[in-house]
Amino acid sequence: MKDASAVICFLVFFLLLCSPWIAASLDEPQYDHTAYTKCKEEPEKPLYNGGILEPHLLPQSASSSPALLLHNLITSTKYSFSCWVKIQSPDSDSALVTASLRTEHEVYNCIGTVAAKCGCWSFLKGGFTLDSPSNSSTLSFQSSDGRDIAIAIASASLQPFTDQQWRRNQQDVINKVRKRAVMIHVSNNKGDRLQGVEVNVKQVSKDFPFGSAIAKTILGNGAYQIFFLQKWFVERFNAAVFENELKWYATEPHPGQINYTIADEMLEFVRVNRIVTRGHNIFWEDPKYTPEWVRNLVGAQLESAVNARIQSLMNQYREEFVHWDVSNEMLHFDFYEQRLGPNATLHFFQTAHESDPLATLFMNEFNVVETCSDANSTVDSYISTLRELKHSGVSMDGIGLEGHFTVPNLPLMRAILDKLGTLKLPIWLTEIDISCTLGKEAQAIYLEEVLREGFSHPSLNGIMLWTALHPYGCYQMCLTDTNFQNLPAGDVVDNLLAEWRTKEVIGTTNEHGSYSFEGFLGEYEVSVKLEDQTANSTFALSQGVETRHVTILL
Repeated sequence: MKDASAVICFLVFFLLLCSPWIAASLDEPQYDHTAYTKCKEEPEKPLYNGGILEPHLLPQSASSSPALLLHNLITSTKYSFSCWVKIQSPDSDSALVTASLRTEHEVYNCIGTVAAKCGCWSFLKGGFTLDSPSNSSTLSFQSSDGRDIAIAIASASLQPFTDQQWRRNQQDVINKVRKRAVMIHVSNNKGDRLQGVEVNVKQVSKDFPFGSAIAKTILGNGAYQIFFLQKWFVERFNAAVFENELKWYATEPHPGQINYTIADEMLEFVRVNRIVTRGHNIFWEDPKYTPEWVRNLVGAQLESAVNARIQSLMNQYREEFVHWDVSNEMLHFDFYEQRLGPNATLHFFQTAHESDPLATLFMNEFNVVETCSDANSTVDSYISTLRELKHSGVSMDGIGLEGHFTVPNLPLMRAILDKLGTLKLPIWLTEIDISCTLGKEAQAIYLEEVLREGFSHPSLNGIMLWTALHPYGCYQMCLTDTNFQNLPAGDVVDNLLAEWRTKEVIGTTNEHGSYSFEGFLGEYEVSVKLEDQTANSTFALSQGVETRHVTILL
């Protein structure tokens, strides 16, 4: 009885000690990935029941610039904002509406945008973090082009998350989407389950594509450099993209002088090492990166040149690349459509699909997740262009987001991924780096934030870094120096790659002849041993909500 009383007293003490933590965990807000991309007759209810917004603070009628007054905003907090927006000016059918925030110390010009319409409600989702606390702030809405139009808002919500809550939410998603439970059963040849069997499990490959751009430098300049650069890359990454070597100016710098030698050698490297590779790119709409001789062509000559380019490239590399960026940065530039007409891009996508039907065709664009201040590449602009192409019959199945960040706005990044996720298409971060205007330590801090945000989003399918190494350095950010010694950003990548891999699992089967664990998606080797008997097997862990059962005969 004394022992029982002691146990009860201990349990009571333990619960009293832990109850504040348990209560805080239960009360903790869970991030809501809900988003909408279609205009609705009536707005939906506010997310989080409005969060910290008080109903009497909301504007009751349309105005040229409706605003919300916010009090006591703090730092080290991620604020997720959303609302429904409608244009109520009779002379305006639509407008790009921007939400901005003004504090006593700073103006945040864009915390979210929406392509709003007259006659129906459109969903705006964004967010912000503050550099310094604010006692009184104003969140306002205005037309991005400066027009004085009546804007109505409804179902507004502002939900704060501490940095710790934000990180726990990321980990929750990783546990649900990037990992899966495994149950290993060991039996003899009579079907009897065996207890006390030693189990050893190793992850040998990852399911999630995580890689980097490579340049012709991967081919090396001497045996020493080849060995170390290629070894360094293969030990870390399972995906790659050629930085420049497939671009038109690289493969055909002069008319008719096509040379795929370097690209072929790079392709041999990724083939040998079983690295998934993206095709980048068929055309680049920016005239600055279009071959000079092509810029001088017009009419039928230009049409003949682009047809020859796409046929040559597709014939050379049919079924070699899992993706193709077909018309790069088409939201910002329109070199080919200006010269060949509005259906030029449509023709590019149709021809690419006919030539390589198994490759996923991507739009690839900058300033979609990096910011909402670029009116050319807002999330709604991206979605609208994608829908137009699909409506015209284009096989458009991939969303490419370059991700050239300076200081990332993580709540905005997540909100944009939420909206794109409603399309149910593969989403890749295709060219991740952090601006070289920041120091190497700051680059590392922001890189980790972006990578964690991407890997933990349920709609994201792959991450590519834009960190190809050259003798002069990298485009914006390097992972190592020229001696392959890690820079701060390289340490971040190595640490995350280790964190997102299942560590060696060692255990013993229970009385039911089973042993269970949770592992990251990928391929595994398992060995079991009982006295002098051993057996080896392999299994793949793919995405799923059910436990993966693996049976081994010993």
